[in-house]
Amino acid sequence: QVQLVESGGGLVQPGGSLRLSCAVSGSIFSSNVMGWYRQAPGNQRTLVATITNEGITNYAASAKGRFTISRDNAKNTVYLQMNSLKPEDTAVYYCKAILGDARGYEYQYWGQGTQVTVSS
Repeated sequence: QVQLVESGGGLVQPGGSLRLSCAVSGSIFSSNVMGWYRQAPGNQRTLVATITNEGITNYAASAKGRFTISRDNAKNTVYLQMNSLKPEDTAVYYCKAILGDARGYEYQYWGQGTQVTVSS
């Protein structure tokens, strides 16, 4: 059984920084794309950033220049370094992993979410 466990959320003042982590555990044959999404109250879940197993990254416009996604393939862990945080970054942040099995099929998994609140 695959589990995604996020950590690192919390309360931070505007202009501050946070680093989110998401560790994937369980039966993993291959870890393909991993990413972070967020959902603010009353809004849909939206992309923040993704990273492939080769390190190719993709960012939402709102995240470019402020957030950095990275991964440690040996630890099956993905990170999101968030700098210059703004109140509009307040949301529940979710980790997503697309994992492959030995037959070549891919499966999508989500973490439980971690709250990020940016407020003075």
